[in-house]
Amino acid sequence: MIEIDGSHGEGGGQILRTSVALSALTMKPVRITKIRAGRPQPGLKMQHIAGIDLLARIVDAEAKGLEVGSTEVTFRPTNRRGGRFSYDVGTAGAISLVLQAVLPAAMLSGEPLELELRGGTDVSWSPPIDYISNVLVHHLRTAGLNVDITQVRRGHYPKGGGLVKCRTQPSGQLKPITLVEFGLLQDIQGVSHCVRLPSHVANRQATAAKAALRRKGLERVSVVEESYPPDKDTHLGPGSGIVLWATSQTGARLGADSLGERGKPAEAVGTKAAEDLLAALSTGMAFDVYMSDMLVPYLGLAAGTSRIGVAQVSSHLLTNVWVAQRILGCRAEVQGQPGGSGVLTVEGVGLPSAAV
Repeated sequence: MIEIDGSHGEGGGQILRTSVALSALTMKPVRITKIRAGRPQPGLKMQHIAGIDLLARIVDAEAKGLEVGSTEVTFRPTNRRGGRFSYDVGTAGAISLVLQAVLPAAMLSGEPLELELRGGTDVSWSPPIDYISNVLVHHLRTAGLNVDITQVRRGHYPKGGGLVKCRTQPSGQLKPITLVEFGLLQDIQGVSHCVRLPSHVANRQATAAKAALRRKGLERVSVVEESYPPDKDTHLGPGSGIVLWATSQTGARLGADSLGERGKPAEAVGTKAAEDLLAALSTGMAFDVYMSDMLVPYLGLAAGTSRIGVAQVSSHLLTNVWVAQRILGCRAEVQGQPGGSGVLTVEGVGLPSAAV
């Protein structure tokens, strides 16, 4: 049984998701203690339970401690399997965070797998589903993984009601990734959306984002505007947001997003996403702050050494590296100071033989 101190480093839900994901992949049981110990409301929340519960079904795991507020979880996987799984995260619980926990085992289960998830697609403190499907999936395919994510319906806080479908196919050994510098910009794309709101909200977000980027001389910008006529809008509650991604000629892709809020002008939403993307581009590195930590489990399982440039050395990145080293036994080094840009090197251990 591998023991993981859930209060280590960043000490949030990320250490929990990464621990159970790698446990499911390696079939090594783990016990995570002191979960979210430093948070105002310590312990598990419903979205944490959802990810572990669904993952337990995929690998026939015995999972103990799955109650709201629990600060200790034991996870014992026994058998990988594919098939179809449907799960309701509840209200606006973040679907993207559930996918972070489930995807590694799902893509490497040895059998095709289909997921149908209900909950929040665009909620605070979690990556929007457009970021997952356009940025994370892009890099996973570079590593040789077969995954498709389709958003069927959006879900915003507090009502949720979003629907996302995910399909994975068996993959062989993961390819290491060597990509430090972003390189020459090819184009910038994005999605600006609004639901249960006038269509001009999506337009104003997109227009503001494009204007902010063009003020910096970036002209090759294309943003899809998504809105719905009132009589055809089946979403449960209002909401808006924008996700942008910049792709280079080397295949690097940086992402940024901004979520609409009551009282926040649409122009401010669009401008914020553009400014965050510009900040990432200014570092010259190939991976944005969010992607850097999301990729760690995959790099640790790759068959070879990966070396990537990160726009920001975050606490999430350092924590995920620590967990991967503990469970996988991979070697990793982060060059750069916390808060600044840096380079992550990971000597992957390759997939467990049963997962290939």
